Amino acid sequence: MAAEHDDNTLISVITPTYCAEKTIQQTIQSVRAQTWPYWELILVDDASSDQTCAMLREAAKEDTRIRPIFLGENHGAAFARNTALDHAKGRYVAFLDSDDCWKPRKLENQLRFMEMHQYAFTFTGYELMDAEGHLLNKIVSAPKRVTYKRMLKNTIVGCLTVMIDRKQTGTFHMPDLRSRQDLATWLSLLKTGLVAYGMDEVLAEYRISGKTSLSGNKWKAAKKTWFVYRNVERLPLIPSCWYFVHYAAHALMKRMISI
Repeated sequence: MAAEHDDNTLISVITPTYCAEKTIQQTIQSVRAQTWPYWELILVDDASSDQTCAMLREAAKEDTRIRPIFLGENHGAAFARNTALDHAKGRYVAFLDSDDCWKPRKLENQLRFMEMHQYAFTFTGYELMDAEGHLLNKIVSAPKRVTYKRMLKNTIVGCLTVMIDRKQTGTFHMPDLRSRQDLATWLSLLKTGLVAYGMDEVLAEYRISGKTSLSGNKWKAAKKTWFVYRNVERLPLIPSCWYFVHYAAHALMKRMISI
């Protein structure tokens, strides 16, 4: 299936994949079910050793809006996402991991929200699901706005909910980190003076169980967040400690939601 569009309505969906044979079909289907038809799904496979590549090829045969790219060796999610960003044709880019899903009106409602207010960077609320994809009726809400300093205190922005207008932000890439590259990217954008605006509508589904990615390990995530403070943002020790205490408290609250 193909849909006509102009450069101002196409949304490029950025999805890195690695050994995602158990979840990728559900993820792809959630994009194909979108009420907004003007999208391209760029799936960059990071040298999977299972059936993921075959599944991506089959999906591309069924829908011409699906564009798989296959890497010869494993580089990590940041490299895969940057590869997708380099191939993206849309004015807008949205991010979706290979084990997460979207609600059917995610792209349409979020795009209208951005167009109405001329926002460059937005995110939404999301719902938690288990390893089998069953919704848990647990919600992570989106605050109205997040600034650079607020992001340092609370990494509330879910990568699977972000949409960015590249006409306003210009070209951007994620830093070459094995984990927390999304946080570092949002901080980089917000540091320029941008504000991330939250649309408090539940438009995505985040899989909390069975994750094999580094983000599934809370201790590793905490260490990587500290690394971002000190080595990417180059914050002094005392401000880093101040922000980390707030980050840890908010992370604990989110963890309690998921239990």
